[in-house]
Amino acid sequence: MSKVKVYVNLKRTVLDPEGQTICSSLRKLGYKFVKNVRVGKMFEIEIDDNVEDVNKQIEEFCKKLLVNPIIEDFSYIIEED
Repeated sequence: MSKVKVYVNLKRTVLDPEGQTICSSLRKLGYKFVKNVRVGKMFEIEIDDNVEDVNKQIEEFCKKLLVNPIIEDFSYIIEED
């Protein structure tokens, strides 16, 4: 069995109010070296090893369910056991 880690982030052109709030809070706590924060999601998905066109299928389910392609980008890695 393998794991796929899918990382979803807002596109750079999309404002990230949650990230801005976290950045501001970190700076108020004294972490002045923090310049920017972008918030995202990570999905960890276990998959069978015997899948044909696994990259194609991962991209398909990301685009169909996990990602809003208008405002989000994604990347993924496959970790084999």
